[in-house]
Amino acid sequence: MATKQVFIPNIGPVTLYKRRGNRSIRLSISLEGDVRVSMPYWLPYKAGEEFAASKATWLAHHQQKRADPLEHGHYIGKAHRLYFEQGNGASASARITLTEIRVHHPKGSLSHEDHVQKRARAASIRALRQEAEQVLPGRLRSLAQQHGFDFRSVQVKQLKSRWGSCSSQQDITLNLFLMQLPWHLIDYVLLHELTHTQVMQHGRPFWDVLEQHLPNARACRQEINTHQPILTAMPLTVA
Repeated sequence: MATKQVFIPNIGPVTLYKRRGNRSIRLSISLEGDVRVSMPYWLPYKAGEEFAASKATWLAHHQQKRADPLEHGHYIGKAHRLYFEQGNGASASARITLTEIRVHHPKGSLSHEDHVQKRARAASIRALRQEAEQVLPGRLRSLAQQHGFDFRSVQVKQLKSRWGSCSSQQDITLNLFLMQLPWHLIDYVLLHELTHTQVMQHGRPFWDVLEQHLPNARACRQEINTHQPILTAMPLTVA
């Protein structure tokens, strides 16, 4: 993988990544706010710079959105709600129940401070993992049976760049951050990966099969590319 870092006015530092397996150019923002362009190996770096520059307005909007802190009362996933409380300890701590995430911060500190937010995000991710492991494998099996797909295995992980993946051996991996999406987009991702058990590449045959089972698949694809959960380690992407 070849890389190059450039500075683009009104955006700042941008890292360009050339990958031999890439067929399209993609723009992303990491959890820390780093801007990245992933591009085909044969494409000149200048094309990556121009693509990023053309998305300056989109980047400004989403960089600001990602800077927003977790707030008292935020819903995390499908089952949990986040609460901040003042505690007696010298450092922030968190406790997770079946329906709540309670973050205790020291007296004199605020919920928006970095060390408190870090604890809240870590606890929220643990809660999402619990939800995902309880819900997603069963939902995948149900959709597979309903639509006539077969797969070998399923596991839940914290992925950095994908909502899910399917190997050539029909092993499916699902991102725990899926639990923050609306149910229809969760099902879209699951059916997307199930379709890969029959068609690996993203070509016309793939979309023909997927749309047989999910007629509005392309609309879901557009929606998921603009949907940004409040908590995610997955980069935002634009194709």
